[in-house]
Amino acid sequence: MDSCSENGIATLACIEVIIKNLFNIAFRLLGIAAFIMLIVGGFQYLTAGGDPKKTQAASSTLTYAILGLVIVIVAWFILLFVEKFTGVPVTQFSLPF
Repeated sequence: MDSCSENGIATLACIEVIIKNLFNIAFRLLGIAAFIMLIVGGFQYLTAGGDPKKTQAASSTLTYAILGLVIVIVAWFILLFVEKFTGVPVTQFSLPF
């Protein structure tokens, strides 16, 4: 018997597992979305054909994709810094029961 169910009935401990899984999925989707946006921006840039508007749109797409990646990475490093500085495990989700 695992800690998530009692006699086949879900308990509150299951919420912790669900939230952990959602965060893992969200971070993976963010990485995939950033990768796809980099590919789309590169394709837009290659097919712009010298048109300044299309080149600017492609440049914006690439800039925002890279900026999104940087924001996610910096946020993660801030959490790691807070964890190391205070000793509080902010990168690990757990319910206090």
